[in-house]
Amino acid sequence: MRFSKRTDWNTEESELARAHRERVAAGQPIADLTASNPTRCGFEYPGELLDSLSSTEALDYDPDPLGNLKARQAVGRYYAGHGFEADPESILLTASTSEAYGYLFKLLLNPGEAILVPRPSYPLFDFLAHAESVEVVSAPLVYDHGWQLDLEGLRGKISARTRAIVLVHPNNPTGHFTKLEEARKLAAICREHELALIVDEVFLDYGIGPDRAEGGGASFARRDLGILIFIVSGISKICGLPQMKVAWLMALGPGSREALARLEVLADTWLSMIAPVQFALPGWLDGRAAMQAQIRDRVRGNLAELDRALERQANGHALVNRLEVEGGWYAILRIPATQPDEATAIALLDLGVWVHPGYFFGMGESGWLVASLLSPFAEFSTGVAVLLDYVSRNHRSYLDG
Repeated sequence: MRFSKRTDWNTEESELARAHRERVAAGQPIADLTASNPTRCGFEYPGELLDSLSSTEALDYDPDPLGNLKARQAVGRYYAGHGFEADPESILLTASTSEAYGYLFKLLLNPGEAILVPRPSYPLFDFLAHAESVEVVSAPLVYDHGWQLDLEGLRGKISARTRAIVLVHPNNPTGHFTKLEEARKLAAICREHELALIVDEVFLDYGIGPDRAEGGGASFARRDLGILIFIVSGISKICGLPQMKVAWLMALGPGSREALARLEVLADTWLSMIAPVQFALPGWLDGRAAMQAQIRDRVRGNLAELDRALERQANGHALVNRLEVEGGWYAILRIPATQPDEATAIALLDLGVWVHPGYFFGMGESGWLVASLLSPFAEFSTGVAVLLDYVSRNHRSYLDG
């Protein structure tokens, strides 16, 4: 039987994935420093959370391609909280941000054309693009006293096949917010090459440190850049509810009216959103503050614990360093590049710690680990202590030599 090339993925299990599966199957303990699912991180959810799913309004089938108006108005109120009055008619509800990307890739690209993605970033983009028969081209994010876009490096990656730039704001896993001046320069590049800008803001509410609303943490909806922008987000992160499968895209700027007309046809073809979650969405979004407060406290507490542990490294020699993070819930650790990071991750797993090697997010093969700040505090503290001890014991010659 022949299958399409778009699903011709390498699904062979990696050595690291196999080691993790076997440890879980054996019931051996794991301090999970990869946690990304809030529902499994010990947060308290209100007991009445699911009550709104039983609304009798959901018994009426009203297949609005954009989604239920009250639900879209609730999304508009969310952006009002970020200083932008969103028109509900500019918002299209989807079952996931992945589905939103699928719609946008269908809208903007023909098969064989390309999107440009600054890296490090989500590994998911490669699969989503391949499924739509389009290509991902990587552009550099650089670290120099903090993360920043390499705008000239990005410009050099643009070709006649490039149709859009995908930006994650704040980035995952770097936690980098795109500053206003960066955004303006990026918009100028988009105008010059007639490119759309897709901005993923799922971590927007999780800034770390002082208020960054003016310094870079503002939604792109507030930035009048004069280009076609699609903002993607959803309640997986905003409300800590990944299992409810509610997301959206919002179209702004020149060309957005025609874009929405075409997107409406796509949405009318799929009609993926189920009515109960659409009617429940206003209550979930309006009640997001309690969950976000728990997540922020966890992230900041774990980040402070990580910094304390780094300061206690043996004899004051910093074999492990944390890169600056402005938002989200990951921390990038720089370690001695003396072996492939997958080998380090496997060795740590043998010691009961599960952590991402940096290449998973498009970083180099050696010298990087990515740790989630979402894990329960005791589990996180234990995992970090084991990680630092392993690096100290196995890389001391890195300093002594």
